[in-house]
Amino acid sequence: MSRPIDLARQHGLSTQAVRNYEEAGILPPAERTASGYRRYTDLHAKALSTFLALIPGHGHPAATMIMQAVHEGMPDKALAIIDDCHDLLRKDRKTLAAVENALQNLTPPAESKVASVGALAHQLKVRPATLRKWERAGVLVPRRDPKTGYRVYTAADVRDAQLAHQLRRGGYLLTQIADVLDQVRTAGGIEPLQATLDDWHSRLTQRGRAMLAGAAELHSYLVSG
Repeated sequence: MSRPIDLARQHGLSTQAVRNYEEAGILPPAERTASGYRRYTDLHAKALSTFLALIPGHGHPAATMIMQAVHEGMPDKALAIIDDCHDLLRKDRKTLAAVENALQNLTPPAESKVASVGALAHQLKVRPATLRKWERAGVLVPRRDPKTGYRVYTAADVRDAQLAHQLRRGGYLLTQIADVLDQVRTAGGIEPLQATLDDWHSRLTQRGRAMLAGAAELHSYLVSG
């Protein structure tokens, strides 16, 4: 038997965090002493280790739902959540492949080609307000028509918007995307984006491996339970 503080110390957590995890259903209910103090067993320690192992690959919310489903006696629900996370990883890999394909097929922009904010939003299947938000963040820098004051997107702007859209889907923050595209515009090429893509590849690989590690921990926990 372990006290909350013992279990917390083993994993570098606070005792309150351990109590919160129990109340959230991440850990099974603890036994209580006659005086009402919690006492945790090896099963609780294993549950906590499993939860912490699931987080790197699935994220905190999904890891929480997985453990809750297990403790509610619904392993199929837990496995379905894991399936969804793997499907998201697969989609992210396809997104990365799409970005790399887009880079391979980039052609020098033709300055005669322009698009309005509405036309570009329609092309990307986003709202015009989204493009304006990207502009405020420095992701896009369209010029203004001197006569009408309307935004005008050149072919280079459209290319930047397409790349930004793909990177956004890949989980990058607008500030990160703005930095990359600013370097691309300054350097006059797409070389700076390669480092971002390499990092994206690395993060997806790490996520995939973390999912495998989390699955091993979960399997071990299910068997021990």
